[in-house]
Amino acid sequence: MQAKPFLTAEWRFLAMLNYEVDARLLFPFLPRGTELDYWQERCYISMVGFLFLNTRLLGLPIPFHRNFEEINLRFYVRRKAPDGWRRGVVFIKEIVPRRAIATLARLVYNENYVARPMRHKVQRGPEDAALLVPNSAVEYGWREGHAWQRLRVNITDAPQPPSSGSEAEFITEHYWGYAAQRDGSCVEYQVEHPPWLVWQAQSSLFECDVARVYGPQFVDTLSGKPFSAFVAAGSPIVVRRGVRL
Repeated sequence: MQAKPFLTAEWRFLAMLNYEVDARLLFPFLPRGTELDYWQERCYISMVGFLFLNTRLLGLPIPFHRNFEEINLRFYVRRKAPDGWRRGVVFIKEIVPRRAIATLARLVYNENYVARPMRHKVQRGPEDAALLVPNSAVEYGWREGHAWQRLRVNITDAPQPPSSGSEAEFITEHYWGYAAQRDGSCVEYQVEHPPWLVWQAQSSLFECDVARVYGPQFVDTLSGKPFSAFVAAGSPIVVRRGVRL
């Protein structure tokens, strides 16, 4: 039986910087019952910045908490379920601007959320707010201590559907989330959304004190050039209630 919706929203303008990473760095974060998911024998982590819009919790809007930014560092896993392989993501750290959102996510899913001052720059199309101005940039930032950190993707002309079997399809089409719990168990939750259009990147930028924000083990990986970068258009989404495995 499908779990009831916990959260509905729109995820829009997902700026994604994707890095090839030594799989051994991710083993300490791997929830029980999952294994790493690879694309063409490559193991990825992704820096992702996006807009959370029209957010509703259990069907109800939360005043002053409907529209906000999120930036997360995530990697890709899969789990063998009775209905086949479920491909999902695990979040190493998630940053939002509202303390109440971070607290709720830690309580409900034991996700590593923190609250920081945040900002963004997104140039929406004049005729369609779900699209971007051609050859513009999407940028998300947060303040860590006294210094601003940021990620930016400069896009090309028009978005396209990811081709079948492509890296962009792999990155954007993981429809489950997994979170390790304090008692060693794992919570699994389903995320529903249609396939997303993607703008390929002309260039990208990531400025961050990686050791301070994510730990010294990720400095070499995240200080280098990403293997790929793009912006996904996003869509309405549904996050269903988690199930403890």
